[in-house]
Amino acid sequence: MTGAPERFKLVLASASPRRLALLQQIGFEPDALLPADIDEMPHKGESPRSLAVRLADEKAVAAAKVMRGRPELAGAYLIAADTVVSVGRRILPKCELADEADQCLRMLSGRAHRVHTGLCLITPKGATRRRIVESRVRFKRLSGAEMQAYLACEEWRGKAGGYAIQGRAGAFVIKLIGSYSCVVGLPLYETMVLLGGEGVRPHGAWHEASPSLQTIE
Repeated sequence: MTGAPERFKLVLASASPRRLALLQQIGFEPDALLPADIDEMPHKGESPRSLAVRLADEKAVAAAKVMRGRPELAGAYLIAADTVVSVGRRILPKCELADEADQCLRMLSGRAHRVHTGLCLITPKGATRRRIVESRVRFKRLSGAEMQAYLACEEWRGKAGGYAIQGRAGAFVIKLIGSYSCVVGLPLYETMVLLGGEGVRPHGAWHEASPSLQTIE
């Protein structure tokens, strides 16, 4: 007689409702949310890809320090992510001001841009697994009225590049090459690969296949 599958503890190093919803979408319910307060300013000359990897790592390390003070989370897996939007090598901010969002929309209008999301998984034994995912997005040419309407809805607030593809800005997208969930903030296939490579399965065991683990050094 087969026993019940082992229950793994999982911590998401984020307060983002988008990332939580994506993780739940593929059957994972984190035991805790531990957002990390880190400096997200890029280093001089840092590429968008390198920034996404570094910030995901730093979020994971910061959350792991907090987790060590939470006995109920002992033995948990911890996953962190960071999303960076860029036009060429220019990294767009996570907008908190309308002027920032306006500048981003003007830069994205009628152009292609890249979205990088870095993933970092820290195992209970302290091993670190990483992935970096890139998607390419092209916006339609936005009219002044469209930009003003989007700014007024405030979906841009706190979003990398000043937009949320899962909201009204989805109507701006002419073309997307790559992972949609990467643009939202948590690439689902790669998340499943990282967790599955450690033997961590979704609740309900709906996903029987175990994707092979791939890491970046």
